[in-house]
Amino acid sequence: MKVTYLGQAGLLFEKEGLTVMIDPYFSDSVVKVNPKNYRRVAVDERFLNVKPDVMIFTHNHLDHYDPETAPRFINQDSNITVLAPSSVWDQVRKLGGNNNYVIFNRHTTWTECGIKFTAVRAEHSDPAAIGVLIDDGEKVYYVTGDTLYNEEIFGDIPANVDVLFLPVNGVGCNMNKTDAARFAKRIRAAKVVPFHVGMFD
Repeated sequence: MKVTYLGQAGLLFEKEGLTVMIDPYFSDSVVKVNPKNYRRVAVDERFLNVKPDVMIFTHNHLDHYDPETAPRFINQDSNITVLAPSSVWDQVRKLGGNNNYVIFNRHTTWTECGIKFTAVRAEHSDPAAIGVLIDDGEKVYYVTGDTLYNEEIFGDIPANVDVLFLPVNGVGCNMNKTDAARFAKRIRAAKVVPFHVGMFD
């Protein structure tokens, strides 16, 4: 599977014609809530032309579910599967269109074109926040979403994770680098990718 980093906590997964986008943030909407958090990395306009088959939101914060970014991909003309925990699902389905809005809370599994998506626990300020396991039959990818180190998370995670994506910024109820390293050692993935850093001061 090809994986592309979209900035902040955004990821793009592509395999055999299926395109999956997670938590795209392609605006500067956070600055309207917190003037210190202006966007320090320009939007890569190429990503705005992507037509995802599956869109996943991990929780209802502006840099994950962005109401300015979401309608660029989810609208009256799109026909995609949207996987979202209850906090986001209530908002995103208002975009309407011929889209399949699936409520994707912890322990929910959804399979699309042979790829299995499973929502797992995250410990964050949005109590509905989730992480996501993506199993394409060859590798298992674990995107934690925003989370703190919490022992209860590990009971949701299989022993065969190949690639782990986790936050390291240490603010906003996210792991800092020390706890992220401890978390990675517990997961024992073959590859670890730190993210959720560099977008804001």
